[in-house]
Amino acid sequence: MAESYLIRGKKLHVELFGKRHSPAVLFLHGGPGESCYEFVYHQAEKLASELFVVAIDQRGVCRSERIGDDEPFGLKDLIDDCVELREQLGIARWSVLGHSFGGYLALIYAITYPESVAKVIFECPTFDFGWTAKSLLTKAAALFEKMGDEARSVRCLQLAAGSLPAKELFDQYLQLGDDLGEQKELIYSEQEVSTDYSLYTENEWDQFDENTEIHLSRLREEGKIFDSVVPLISRLTVPSLLILGENDPVTCERHVRAYRAAPRGKIKIFEDCGHTPHKERPELYKNVVIDYICSDSDPY
Repeated sequence: MAESYLIRGKKLHVELFGKRHSPAVLFLHGGPGESCYEFVYHQAEKLASELFVVAIDQRGVCRSERIGDDEPFGLKDLIDDCVELREQLGIARWSVLGHSFGGYLALIYAITYPESVAKVIFECPTFDFGWTAKSLLTKAAALFEKMGDEARSVRCLQLAAGSLPAKELFDQYLQLGDDLGEQKELIYSEQEVSTDYSLYTENEWDQFDENTEIHLSRLREEGKIFDSVVPLISRLTVPSLLILGENDPVTCERHVRAYRAAPRGKIKIFEDCGHTPHKERPELYKNVVIDYICSDSDPY
């Protein structure tokens, strides 16, 4: 069920699935600015068999209300929205499931409000944009080489081996990624899994994309997303699970080593899988998420 909730003066697109008495889980999408649409399409009904699923388009993203030109907006707003939404829904504690950049948000949220969080699942997260950008550039270099573009391949490797700040690395990756065209998707996964986007018209999707571009540009301007949250991992007091795609470049090996500092952290690796286990391995994903959230212990 899709609804619009007025959260701290802004309309947020919220989708609810499952029974209210089931363990609640909040899904935080990646990006910044990816929307919960794809996750809902592939997983919401599956998870709703045992969980009360709350999925949102974050402030300003896609189907949520657009951020105004003079409107204050930053990283903290995304966390504060989670607090307000939980209170409006009347949920005492919920688990948080963060994909990619959503994992970055989930870590901050769980550290800041541990009394509201039962468990955290990090699905292919980034905790450090610099680490992720270097890993993505390395993957892009291999694709450029296959395409016969030696100059861009070398450029990617030079950037990956260099010491640019996270924001500059991220911007360089975005530019070079655009040069890959449709091949860019192969950075994240070599599997083709279709999602039906016909729920909205092309004009509507164009409008949603404009909303998202504002969201992303404002976060980039603020710059806080480029601060590493790796030091927070050792302070995580709630149980957590890292779901890792075997071939995912976003959660690179440095992330995995850093995550081992989580006091109550577990790791589950999905073989033959890239950056989106929720759509690449949907049945396994459903089972792992339900088992972990519903278990009284840490099953992994």
